[in-house]
Amino acid sequence: MKDAQTPGSAGLNNFGRVVKILLVDDVELFLELEKTFFRRDDVDLLVSGNGEQALSIIADEKPDLVFLDLHMPGINGDEVCRRIKQSDQQSLPVVMVIQQGSAEDEQLCRDAGCDDILYKPVRRQDFIAAAGRNLAIRERILPRIDASLRISFGLQPKKYLENFTVNLSEGGVFIATGAILTVETLLNVEFQLPGRNEAIKSAARVIWVNHPDWMRRPKLPVGMGVEFVEPDPEQLELLHLFVGQHHPSPLSPDQR
Repeated sequence: MKDAQTPGSAGLNNFGRVVKILLVDDVELFLELEKTFFRRDDVDLLVSGNGEQALSIIADEKPDLVFLDLHMPGINGDEVCRRIKQSDQQSLPVVMVIQQGSAEDEQLCRDAGCDDILYKPVRRQDFIAAAGRNLAIRERILPRIDASLRISFGLQPKKYLENFTVNLSEGGVFIATGAILTVETLLNVEFQLPGRNEAIKSAARVIWVNHPDWMRRPKLPVGMGVEFVEPDPEQLELLHLFVGQHHPSPLSPDQR
């Protein structure tokens, strides 16, 4: 009989395959990973004690996600991150782990191109959220199209803000806006597809942000990526048809 899934880790891997996570150097985070993932069949945990070894593991094992301590023997974490982002593995999400309160360390990580930052001591829920957030971005397989549509969004209908989408899939949308909400914030979105009278309305969740001081995707404007939360099936079908009509390649059933 398999062990019950660790509370709080549910939903981290919904991709139908083993996910590889590389942990580099941090002992506290290693212990947290051990408690959370060692008994899971769908997560392959890789560990490394230094930057040189980490780069070798990345080249050989092609992990899906890296947690990287900033201060390590030999090559520091920011240099490891920089080399990853300048290699053919540049899409590999890198989460840097640093001491709380060091603006200099945080800037080093951002300059190196990291995708996320965790602060020591790392809390279990923060680690799980970061892993799920960055794996979701890595594994996004739904076709996405460029689409400039006026969109209303916010926490309360009477206080909705308006701006434009940049791209769209049936799973979510990127909104160009300076009114950036924090990751994991729940909100509502409302927009209209061309040629349709009814608006698409859905609950949503912020899954990543392009902050003006930290442009995670430099080719996109300042804004935030949101995923739809339990969208209406009929509206989901409208989104699927719209994306399919404008996507350069036909959509197969397993892309729905």
